[in-house]
Amino acid sequence: MPAKGCIYKRGKRWSIKYHRNGEPFYESSGSERKEVAKALLAQRLWEVDQGKTPGSVYKKTRIEDLAEELIADYRINGRKSAFRVEICIRKHLLPFFRGMAAPDITTGLIKRYVAKRIESGAKNATINRELSALKRMFRLAAQETPPRVEFVPFIPMLKENNVRKGFFEHESFVALREALPEHIRPAVDFGYNTGWRRSEILELTWDRVDMREGTVRLEPGETKNDDGRDLYMTPVLKDVFKELFRGRRLDCNLVFHRDGRPLGDFRDSWRRACEKAGVPGMLFHDFRRTAVRNMVRAGIPEKVAMTISGHKTRSVFDRYHIVSSRDLKEAARRQQAYLEEQERQLQSGYSGPESQKKGG
Repeated sequence: MPAKGCIYKRGKRWSIKYHRNGEPFYESSGSERKEVAKALLAQRLWEVDQGKTPGSVYKKTRIEDLAEELIADYRINGRKSAFRVEICIRKHLLPFFRGMAAPDITTGLIKRYVAKRIESGAKNATINRELSALKRMFRLAAQETPPRVEFVPFIPMLKENNVRKGFFEHESFVALREALPEHIRPAVDFGYNTGWRRSEILELTWDRVDMREGTVRLEPGETKNDDGRDLYMTPVLKDVFKELFRGRRLDCNLVFHRDGRPLGDFRDSWRRACEKAGVPGMLFHDFRRTAVRNMVRAGIPEKVAMTISGHKTRSVFDRYHIVSSRDLKEAARRQQAYLEEQERQLQSGYSGPESQKKGG
């Protein structure tokens, strides 16, 4: 039987009423014109007859609902980025979109959000992380049964051109190390030699270290990409760990600490040391690309270098395997040497193996 409904007036504006699965639905047309209400009712009755979810149902879904569902999804699945996603939502997305119904969040509105974030000085990569969270909200809602949103809006991403290119030459690392407080130096030595993430280093405990075998082990789930990782210490790192082991405290299981307390945030000490060493603006994370480049320079196969540093995908690894001005100068020197050698052979009458074969 075809769905039925009616229109009625509330104040100056017309509203509609219809039933779906025996449940009554009420919706304002938002207009003082009766024809608008009739058209809206016809649309809703057609949706019910086609077995579709009426558009009025989607209007009940607010951005706050989608945000809470996304945060819950990250927590349930143990996503390591849950904390950052929650900051994106509560600090940036909700203040702009708060109170809006899901169908009202259109591509045009999203572009206005992007423009506002750019005006505030946010970088493209930061804005893209926020847009990714917004897109994930809608996709989760669309996958529910029944779906909570009618459509996932098109969300254009920005071009990211703010990838860092900083890394340490050895002399700058030595200068930085000397300028740092002594309790930070062992962690810096480890970061420079391995390319491990700062959190992986600062949270490393002695039960993950085998002094006899000279290995350090991270179990699956303890790394950003959830893969386990084994590291064989270089002689330099063995000396570092021997010194740390001699001063090990029974009341603290952390490898790197300060008087039994976690190293925590040492950005002020780091900033002063960088300025003193003549490398202002460098980050601890720059050790990551530095270690990768040094391993490749040393002839270590790239697959092995990726395993040591903990890079799971080739694309991420390539972002850190960058070329320095020293590398470019060395390439120019080698090219010049090659051309000079070709010129010397030409001057001496050497015509190469092909011509020798013809002459013979």
